[in-house]
Amino acid sequence: MPTSFIMNICCIGAGYVGGPTMAMIALKCADITVTVVDMNAARIAAWNSGQLPIFEPGLDDVVNQARGKNLFFSTDVAGQIKKADIIFVAVNTPTKTYGVGAGRAADLRFIESVARTIAEHAESGKIIVEKSTIPVKTADAIKTILASNTKGLKFAVLSNPEFLAEGTAVKDLLNPDRVLIGGERTPDGEKAMETLVSVYARWIPRDRIITTNLWSSELSKLVANAFLAQRISSINSISALCEATGADVDEVANAIGKDSRIGSKFLKSSVGFGGSCFQKDILNLTYLCESFGLPEVAKYWESVVGINDWQKSRFSARIVKELFNTVADKKIAILGFAFKKDTNDTRESAAINVVRHLLTEHAKVSVYDPKVPADEIKTDTLGKGVDNPRLTIAKDAYEACAGAHAIAIVTEWDEFKTLDYAKIYAAMPQPAFLFDGRNIVDLDALRKIGFKASGIGKPAEGR
Repeated sequence: MPTSFIMNICCIGAGYVGGPTMAMIALKCADITVTVVDMNAARIAAWNSGQLPIFEPGLDDVVNQARGKNLFFSTDVAGQIKKADIIFVAVNTPTKTYGVGAGRAADLRFIESVARTIAEHAESGKIIVEKSTIPVKTADAIKTILASNTKGLKFAVLSNPEFLAEGTAVKDLLNPDRVLIGGERTPDGEKAMETLVSVYARWIPRDRIITTNLWSSELSKLVANAFLAQRISSINSISALCEATGADVDEVANAIGKDSRIGSKFLKSSVGFGGSCFQKDILNLTYLCESFGLPEVAKYWESVVGINDWQKSRFSARIVKELFNTVADKKIAILGFAFKKDTNDTRESAAINVVRHLLTEHAKVSVYDPKVPADEIKTDTLGKGVDNPRLTIAKDAYEACAGAHAIAIVTEWDEFKTLDYAKIYAAMPQPAFLFDGRNIVDLDALRKIGFKASGIGKPAEGR
């Protein structure tokens, strides 16, 4: 294995985790050559272009400062494996769609494929860093594959889960709450951990870099996301009670958030959480619990996902109910399709569920999102190559809302806060409805314009 003196880092996987993380390491460690590799030539070409494949505030600047100096993007997977002292593994680990564990367990095909590729091309010992979100004990599988397919080379496998929030990934990389590194509690394992620690310590205070055993690190990622999602589902469940009683969910959240034992973060009620991590990781956690004979624990965490699914369907069902129990042939404007603002990621976005539900009710749905391409919106909603004349993609919010019977704000893009709603109202048939799924607009101001406006967990008009 390499010593603490590092010359080359390779990251396999040029997605939402690998690209930004490696760009920041390259920026902060000018003496280290960092190469991101991927078999997807189009994705690598995008990283090498002026139009990055992912949208993340501040990422363009970070990439531009380091790319071509000590940050490189390449399809030469084999060549970079040979050169690297440290190899980060940041490939996708989707939920299985088949066989045992379908719908819950992580699909580790790509992890295994990477391990075999490393074993095939490595000519010297390496530090292998799990960056992908994986189940506990995955490191054992990686180590077994490496040990069985190399000629006595020494590898150390570390767990270094990412805790990035899309939309604030660059800030999170610059100033993280913590960096977690797990390894074996052996001399070689400790040495490998300190090598990785020395990379992050270039810009992160040492007391924020936590070292643990391998299994604690692997599990911590799943548990962190499960706890954050649990808070969102908890406040979303209360939002329904607020609507029924006339309480205001934001006032309730503010009151309980002042309690230092609870805290204020992740108590923002909405149409539901999305993204690549929360649901996938909770389902993975429930599968692990069942696999280790803990069905009661699995059932508890399954309920967190259940509340989130219910919140999405509750929102779209409310639209139908308020529009006199039918949206057939009525135009509904959907503002926002990304799962949150400041990202173009649509994975598990609440908008997908809302649009699908409205289409099944024969509504005419017009979607606008400032960063998600039209073809992606259609593919995520309908499936690849499928078309539905009832679904249209607008070039801006005003086009989406023109002639609409109702507006649904599904993503909290800042631009939706400052739209000319009086102008929009004038171009809508009456009564005109607005459903704020993110609680970002002034409902009273909209009601004065004439809208029948409602929010998540907000008192109904006149209450």
